[in-house]
Amino acid sequence: MPWIWQLKEWPSFSWQNGLLDREERRFAEGVSVTIGSLRHLAAGERESLTIALLERDALGTSAIEGEVLDRASVQSSLRKHLGLSDTSPQLSRGKPREDGLAEMMADLYREPDAALTHERLFAWHHMLMHGRRDLGQIGHYREHVSPMQIVSGQIGDERVHYEAPPSAQVMAEMEAFLVWFAGTAPGAADALPAITRAAVAHLWFECIHPLEDGNGRIGRAIAEMALAQATSTPCFTGMSAVLYSHRKEYYEQLKRHSVRLDIDEWLHWFSQRALEAQLEADRFVRFLIDKAALLTRLSGQLNPRQEKALLRLFREGPDGFTGGLSAGNYAAITGAPPATTTRDLADLVNKGALRRSGERKSTRYWLAIEAA
Repeated sequence: MPWIWQLKEWPSFSWQNGLLDREERRFAEGVSVTIGSLRHLAAGERESLTIALLERDALGTSAIEGEVLDRASVQSSLRKHLGLSDTSPQLSRGKPREDGLAEMMADLYREPDAALTHERLFAWHHMLMHGRRDLGQIGHYREHVSPMQIVSGQIGDERVHYEAPPSAQVMAEMEAFLVWFAGTAPGAADALPAITRAAVAHLWFECIHPLEDGNGRIGRAIAEMALAQATSTPCFTGMSAVLYSHRKEYYEQLKRHSVRLDIDEWLHWFSQRALEAQLEADRFVRFLIDKAALLTRLSGQLNPRQEKALLRLFREGPDGFTGGLSAGNYAAITGAPPATTTRDLADLVNKGALRRSGERKSTRYWLAIEAA
């Protein structure tokens, strides 16, 4: 069976007219709600939102590739590249891998409407491959003669999941892709709706696989860029984090559409993930609004240990600690002895800062806010 780029109609993707009309409307309406909610955030909370969403996306896009990043290093690097102060003493200096990805994402966040060009992609690749010494080609498209293949299995028993166009074709393939991306942007003559454009762009880029490494991370950044351009706000949806949670289906979808130009199924699947990501982003905005309201209400009522524990819990986001905050967690954060820990936690429950579930050793505590 020929690969998608070997088909006579390539790269003319086809899909049912009006397939995503409902999803596109829901996405646009959700974005409007989120933008309205942003007006209730103070400048510091907006900074927290930016870092949190970018961090979530960075961790997610790397996890899809099997890479586990240092979270504190990602945060520190994002703050540096966005020109924000690094206020927490716990944040570490950026490591090469984390710093390069943070620099790429900061560039995309600052200028989502800037043109996507060969030069910008090359710059992103330089950032992403920061510190890599094992690649022959960084900052330009692949040039090696051997086929670019996605394979699995041991040497001698490999299974080829996909073979990309030969390196000699890549420049022409990318030129066609970039012309299409510019021509389908908001306000262009052939503009496409947000989710549709992001889905097609991501699939098309992955089919070309133009770089020696980093194609998945840059391809997902392009999808995020398409969504951001349609929303007229530099606010990430955190799409990669959602794709990571569905990574098995994600890989299956990409594989299934590596041999066909009819992409109805891909568009429908991708649209559900985009809506999921948008809802998560809105949930995070509401979480920060609730956080600010709770801290304002409790101002002057908390001892230093309680304040430290609450701020630590807030840093975990709407879901908090996996399985909830335990007395052991509280003691580790604050250094409080058991009796003091029990009093502090009971007081936080009485003040409406935490809600309690379970009994005895199974007792857990959760932030008492609606979005958590």
